[in-house]
Amino acid sequence: MFPSDTTVDVRNQTVAVLPVGSTEQHGPHLPLATDSVIAWTIASEIAARYPVRLLPPIQFSCSQEHADWPGTVSISASTLISVVKDIAESLRRNGVTNVVLVNGHGGNYVLSNIVQEGEGLALFPGRDDWAFAREKAGIETSAYSDMHAGELETSILLHAHPDLIRPGYVDSDHLAEDRRHMLTLGLAPYTSSGVIGRPSLASASKGELLLAGLTESFRHYLDLFGLPA
Repeated sequence: MFPSDTTVDVRNQTVAVLPVGSTEQHGPHLPLATDSVIAWTIASEIAARYPVRLLPPIQFSCSQEHADWPGTVSISASTLISVVKDIAESLRRNGVTNVVLVNGHGGNYVLSNIVQEGEGLALFPGRDDWAFAREKAGIETSAYSDMHAGELETSILLHAHPDLIRPGYVDSDHLAEDRRHMLTLGLAPYTSSGVIGRPSLASASKGELLLAGLTESFRHYLDLFGLPA
């Protein structure tokens, strides 16, 4: 998951996409790196279509709610703030004045605040972008119910990285509609497997359409920075 650009290739680029993932449990069928892989995959599709610079992913973020499962690695919100701000400032010194954070982990709430407080920053995909892509792909589980390692995430990996998926996802469905204390208690009280969603409904075709929908939706973000789509 690294771009192959040389210093010559990235001259005169003013917009960069920075994938932000995580390293956390995704049940028995998806890898710990799922969010990083998804963020990288989305950002790669964007960079293949639009004139933006693709950056390597940040692979550790705010995954504290998954701490009860082995393999999860978290950093604090303040550390993630510092890392993103330092990257953006370094890019500005090289003429990249705009950075789109391509977030693959729903627990990275702090990214919204970084964009809100910063200049030349945007966060993608937003709620409307996901809604558009979900409808385009025919995702059957609601966004709330399909929280973790469910239909959406499994579909993207089935399409883009089927080699990363372990057997058993068709039997891993688990819903937990009342999660009101998750931030306090973590995810463990609501799922024993780590899955919240219906991965049995996932398909490679849905994953392909999800990525197509997100890539199409990204063109509106170029308008923010005055670039042609």
